[in-house]
Amino acid sequence: MKALAALLALLSLALSPAYAAPAMIETPAYQARAAQLLPLLAGPGDEADYFSTLFLDAVPIDRWRAITADLRASHGKPVALGAVRQESATAGQVEIRYERATVGFTLVVAPQAPHRVVGLHIVGAKAINDSMDKVVAEIAALPGRTGFAIAELGAEAPTWRTMLHDRDRLATGSTFKLYILAELARAVAAGERRWSDVVPLGPVSFSGRLKDWPAGAPMTLHSLATAMIAESDNSAADTLLLALGRAKVDAMVERSGHADADRTLPLLTTAEAFALKMPERADLAKRYAAASPDERRAILLAQARDLTAASVDVGSVAETPTAIESIEWFASPHDMAMLMDWLRRQGGDALSIMAVNPGIAPADAKRWRYLGYKGGSEPGVIAMTFLAQRQDGQWFAITGGWNNPAARVDEARFVALMTRALNLIAPAP
Repeated sequence: MKALAALLALLSLALSPAYAAPAMIETPAYQARAAQLLPLLAGPGDEADYFSTLFLDAVPIDRWRAITADLRASHGKPVALGAVRQESATAGQVEIRYERATVGFTLVVAPQAPHRVVGLHIVGAKAINDSMDKVVAEIAALPGRTGFAIAELGAEAPTWRTMLHDRDRLATGSTFKLYILAELARAVAAGERRWSDVVPLGPVSFSGRLKDWPAGAPMTLHSLATAMIAESDNSAADTLLLALGRAKVDAMVERSGHADADRTLPLLTTAEAFALKMPERADLAKRYAAASPDERRAILLAQARDLTAASVDVGSVAETPTAIESIEWFASPHDMAMLMDWLRRQGGDALSIMAVNPGIAPADAKRWRYLGYKGGSEPGVIAMTFLAQRQDGQWFAITGGWNNPAARVDEARFVALMTRALNLIAPAP
């Protein structure tokens, strides 16, 4: 499957993510090319007549045939053309029904005759006869510790639909940045801040696009928030956490419904967290983890000169899980679902920021009227949290995490499990 994934990446010649429902468009040339995809997936055919030269330069015919063979090995024979949803005269989504799954593609054709295919991208597969019980069982079987929850969100308290270790505390990685976003949204709603307010960038952290920007570069709060959520930029997160005030962001952790806030407070900057994970600070990290929230705040103040991005050797924490059970940002799936409900009710413009990067393939994201997302990962940790509104208007929080202090986690496997869960709740295509 890893080889298949690498091959599928080569098919992405044209892809324009969009998250609004596509308009109803049908053109004969596009519909004809969509229908011709089925026999090409079933076996060798006249690829030179179907694909443009541009496409075949990137994906030669022998490579294409290897991809289609791998798809048949994974999902059985392709048996029928499914839904065809055009977004324009030349671009849209096509589904092919295999024996064991429905596979989604983005398909782009040339605007001029003979309208050969210039872009094709495999964006996901939905297993036939899949069920939430199967997804939950597979999450539960992952090595290490896992948690998962689905809640329906409405006028009253959340209604919990599916739960697996949903009250267990897990390391969340960068998902903690949602708490910073929530506090910013609260401050804007209260008139304390404006999205257009400008603050200087800094301190920069050790990864992300903004780490190479000039120190003190003027940034709007909105731009920082978008970089923090859509790109998971660490410098944006640390700048916002300190600009808003750590005490206020910590208060948001409790306000949003975190059931055991003392276990994760104060929220660390990304630079502080990974500086504490450095091998030479093992004793300090152990003392920090055992301390009360107020004692931890005192430690951060006393050690501020050393707990910076400059002291982080990324290579020492990039390959194996490091202190993920002690120096982290912790929350349960229940806590994250409660946070998403708070954001749904009071997030305002934060919701549009959360929807910039939906976290899953565009074709799957488009099943939803709205899909907001933030995830986090590092060796031994992956977490994914979604706020989703179905086409019928019903809101959901879908959240899960996987921690394994003994080994790296298979991130692609977890993303696939969470995508299946989302597809099982979303309306049929």
